[in-house]
Amino acid sequence: MAKGNFTMLELDGHEVRLSNPDKVYFPKPGWTKLDIARYYVDVTEAALVHVRERPTVMKRFVNGIMEDPIWQKRVPQKVPGWLQTGTVAFPSGRTAEELVANDAAHLVWAVNLGVIDFNPWPARRGDLDHPDELRVDLDPTPGIKWDAVRRTAMVVRDVLTEHGLRGYPKTSGSKGIHVNVRVEPSWDFLEVRRAALALAREVERRVPKLATAEWWKEKRHGVFVDYNQNARDRTVASCYSVRPTPDARVSCALDWDEVPDVEPEDLRLDTVRDRLATVGDPAADIDEHAGSLEGLLDLARRDEEEGLGDAPWPPHFPKQKGEPKRVQPSRDRDRPTHRGRAGDPQPGGPPPGTRTGGLQRGFGSKPRTGQGYEDEFED
Repeated sequence: MAKGNFTMLELDGHEVRLSNPDKVYFPKPGWTKLDIARYYVDVTEAALVHVRERPTVMKRFVNGIMEDPIWQKRVPQKVPGWLQTGTVAFPSGRTAEELVANDAAHLVWAVNLGVIDFNPWPARRGDLDHPDELRVDLDPTPGIKWDAVRRTAMVVRDVLTEHGLRGYPKTSGSKGIHVNVRVEPSWDFLEVRRAALALAREVERRVPKLATAEWWKEKRHGVFVDYNQNARDRTVASCYSVRPTPDARVSCALDWDEVPDVEPEDLRLDTVRDRLATVGDPAADIDEHAGSLEGLLDLARRDEEEGLGDAPWPPHFPKQKGEPKRVQPSRDRDRPTHRGRAGDPQPGGPPPGTRTGGLQRGFGSKPRTGQGYEDEFED
């Protein structure tokens, strides 16, 4: 029901106000705030599989995609009484109430604040210290063709399968491919990241000309397998999120047999609804296939025994025990000139087989506000 410059939507027994419904968010196709809201209502069942019970960072494009977003962790002080949230704790002792979108009303409430894509935690609010999802983020370096990303994804599938895990691929909706892996919530963030690092290194070993596990951009080539997306507080766009691209692409779930030929520009706000109605949701059963990380952790132990220690963490995280020097290679006068294997420990680092310790609970000493920092999040 339209009233003045807002529309009221009846969703899940709640009245959700959508202000300025005709505001254009995607200038090229002319899609509006109301178009985005209607999309999420139509794909609610599929979208909720990936955000349900997960604290979610709000990436707010209050004036559409032509302006930079506001990264907001905390929900506003004044919210509807029915709004669900999750309490996230930071190292400072402060906490934040983040959105937990468990139905269509919550999705549209967020859209009203300018949210276009949803960025949930890999852990559920009932136990935020133990993720139930490992995330593989394949990010092409400049000049790398899309087919290289697709081929790297197929190698990721093989490594996961051989280590007892089932991956669910999706387009990122931007320039890469994500592979989501449900895991038993039995390991903390350090161990999940450790498993992801082992996977990234194994992918590089199998296709060294195609993929890389190098953290430093100046040393990367091909497709970067971003293991650090599994560090605590890192988020990526959820499956079926609309992305802020000129043509409103969607981060869309795929069957593995679709990956070799998928073209991300075919999966948009105006096409994904029909796709769901026609072929269904390839990720609908992801919660039924939670696997064990032991296979990848065995691989990590093998790497460590061969001298491969930890690899660099993102810049906003505290220095980790066992982490190599967090210095850009070209600026490190003490760094050996040989390349070695991905993640080789630096002189003076931990002995082979040493495990990193200490639960990572945040990403630095910057004061916590309602907003995050843009470079903490996936593009």
